[in-house]
Amino acid sequence: MKAYGVNELRKMYLDFFESKGHLKMNSFSLVPQNDKSLLLINSGMAPLKPYFTGQEIPPRKRITTCQKCIRTGDIENVGKTARHGTFFEMLGNFSFGDYFKTEAIHWSWEFLTDVVGLEANCLYPSVYLDDDEAFDIWNKEIGIPAENIFRFGKADNFWEHGAGPCGPCSEIYYDRGEKYGCGKPDCTVGCDCDRYIEVWNNVFTQFEGDGNGNYAELSNKNIDTGMGLERLATVVQDVDSIFDVDTIKALRDKVCEVAGVTYKMDAKVDVSIRLITDHIRSVTFMISDGIIPSNEGRGYVLRRLLRRAARHGRLLGIKDRFLATLSTTVIKESKDGYPELEEKKDYILKLLTIEEDNFNKTIDQGLTILTELEDTMVKEGTKTLSGEDAFKLYDTYGFPLDLTKEILEEKGFEVDEEGFQKAMKVQRETARSARAVTNYMGADETVYQQLDPSLTSVFVGYNNVTHSSKIIALTTETEVTEELIAGQSGTIFTEETPFYATSGGQAADTGIISTADAEFEVEDTIKLQGGKIGHVGKVTKGLFKLSDKVDLTIDVNRRLATGKNHSATHLLQKALRLVLGSHVEQAGSLVTNERLRFDFTHFSALTKEEIQRVEEIVNNEIAEALPVHTDIMTIEEAKKTGAMALFGEKYGDKVRVVSMGDFSRELCGGTHVSNTGNILVFKIVSETGVAAGVRRIEALTAHGVFSYYSELEKELNIAAKTAKTEPANLTKRIEALQEEIKILSSENEKLKNKLAKETLGDVMNQVTEVKGVKLLAAKVPDVDMNGLRNLGDQLKDKLGEGVVILASAMEDKVNLIAMATDDAMAKGAHAGNLIKELAVLVGGGGGGRPNMAQAGGKNPAGIDTVVEKAPKALENQIK
Repeated sequence: MKAYGVNELRKMYLDFFESKGHLKMNSFSLVPQNDKSLLLINSGMAPLKPYFTGQEIPPRKRITTCQKCIRTGDIENVGKTARHGTFFEMLGNFSFGDYFKTEAIHWSWEFLTDVVGLEANCLYPSVYLDDDEAFDIWNKEIGIPAENIFRFGKADNFWEHGAGPCGPCSEIYYDRGEKYGCGKPDCTVGCDCDRYIEVWNNVFTQFEGDGNGNYAELSNKNIDTGMGLERLATVVQDVDSIFDVDTIKALRDKVCEVAGVTYKMDAKVDVSIRLITDHIRSVTFMISDGIIPSNEGRGYVLRRLLRRAARHGRLLGIKDRFLATLSTTVIKESKDGYPELEEKKDYILKLLTIEEDNFNKTIDQGLTILTELEDTMVKEGTKTLSGEDAFKLYDTYGFPLDLTKEILEEKGFEVDEEGFQKAMKVQRETARSARAVTNYMGADETVYQQLDPSLTSVFVGYNNVTHSSKIIALTTETEVTEELIAGQSGTIFTEETPFYATSGGQAADTGIISTADAEFEVEDTIKLQGGKIGHVGKVTKGLFKLSDKVDLTIDVNRRLATGKNHSATHLLQKALRLVLGSHVEQAGSLVTNERLRFDFTHFSALTKEEIQRVEEIVNNEIAEALPVHTDIMTIEEAKKTGAMALFGEKYGDKVRVVSMGDFSRELCGGTHVSNTGNILVFKIVSETGVAAGVRRIEALTAHGVFSYYSELEKELNIAAKTAKTEPANLTKRIEALQEEIKILSSENEKLKNKLAKETLGDVMNQVTEVKGVKLLAAKVPDVDMNGLRNLGDQLKDKLGEGVVILASAMEDKVNLIAMATDDAMAKGAHAGNLIKELAVLVGGGGGGRPNMAQAGGKNPAGIDTVVEKAPKALENQIK
């Protein structure tokens, strides 16, 4: 048997099944398409599910692929064993209602024995316990002795996942010899040792299961074959594990070269070597498919794998960046099968370098903190790290939970995961918001990733509009700096700030940061990971340096106006629930100093009466001058008070509950008025639908309402002036003008009719005869389409029998009609076809029925040609 390489085996398999009439398809992306059940593609058949379920028609009934896959279910064991890996390639041949057991079994045997050259006497098939059909194919057709065919039960040889298509399996095992065995006298197929290794799995999808053990035969039976490429290579190359096959060994050797270590010299070192080897394969392929590091979903899987590899590199003594170097080897070894790796090489290496740099900036600090926490736990006699401390390591020092767990487990400690998850809620919401604006090719990487993760800011603006604090960080738009000078744009971070950063639907504060000699105009305030609050803007004079003591002053009028709109939003939500029902829930909001926008669940447009009632309720509560109180309590206590949670907010153990008298009580981190009377007045200016079951109200308060009515008054005065009256008399004046318009319109119609009658006498002398059919083709001035039709009817009546064609130019446009009487139609005349032929002469088009047709045109100069060509066009129609 020849020791074929991984790339050779891949090609051999795909070529073989192509020769059997299969369509060879490229691997699908690791990112599932229209499949919310999967985070990442984890099997060869996963991307083909729509073909198996019948949701989509396959491009061919026979398909073969080599699919890249990621599985992270056993990630904790990766490196610790030579079996486990997160990335693998799955060879597959699939039949959608075409061939079935006979062909599948014969071809699997043919490929393994004739093509690859595995010894037939070392191959042992298995079948499902009751699958006599498969047993007979192996026994009677392939010629495998009955004692070499193994029957296994449902747990091993029946594929199903709940209700849906399912069926028995037939696996093929290869006996690798006693050197891989456990030495037990009863060692055989099914033993947990490495002697008998499964290399092929034929899944015969022949039933529809109801999930309760009942099965119906499928009319269209399918074949789903899966065979791990790396596992097949392990057998063919007669090596110990997947880490020893040619392409992976090349990467493993590169890891050893970079780290300056030797494989199989130290068990602990081997764990790190295998883990890095596996993980760098996964992250290289994931990045090539457009996945970028993040704190949610598949982006989190990528970051987790990447950081585990980076940390184990440190354990091996690698001091410099190394992930991109290893990725180059992955690309080199796998680009034959996956050319996208080479195409995206620069991007892959760049993203890996950025992420590794970011991690390296934080890992030393994090490890130092973790060591201190370990010492504290030892002194306190506890073996559990608190969830709060674990989250601090994650949020401030970039340590994922699994990394903290892995480090601590090596030393006999554990983590309070439940506490960690509670602390993660706010961070997850931030990550979702960030993901909405993430762009491919790493466009979401910003200067703020360069900041020291340990930096944090404290918001002190609930009760202060001015505050003094120290600058803890400065950035330009592209880099962290130690100073900003006049004319430069950038971001200032301080220990404490009265500036509210955009969050919870409330827009940010603006204002001024100053010293005795310098001034910075704050145009936006942003909340960043780790509790950092950034003041974004421009230095208008002077110089700001790191550690400067500065005065921070918000735009008070903007803050007060924003607070009025925010408090009104709380009143609005309660009013909507009172008027529409308790099904109303917030689905989004935006609160600025100019207006408020509130999205809520409701299933129909609000009536004028409902809108009016909501406005009345809100304005009544404003008039009641309800005191606005803020209380800090636990989330459980807040729930007991009946406080409502607002959209987009994630809450920790301690929450702010904002109460407006006994009318409204909500969890909220925003700023508000101290009394509802400060809102002054509330006005809804629009109510629209934004999605199925979601409505949107936009409204104004206080000076926003006054400005709204001021603009309306201005428009009213302009309208009154235009109508030459006073605003108070505008309605009567409009009614009078409408009556005048009605009278003038009537007079205009009379004049048109009179003109049409006068035109009758002018054009009747233009009547000609074409093959015994009278034809009146004429040009008339300034008549619209309605007038032209009326005129045509009158001319047709006066003509008696025949065809009328009229053209008129009006405001640089052409109106064209054709009419034919019954007698003319009987002789072949067709108004629609006449119009179709003649309209092109005036740059237009049209058509219609045999008795009447019309068209428009853009070229009045062609009207004379229409009149000239009309007789010939009619002549061609007459029989």
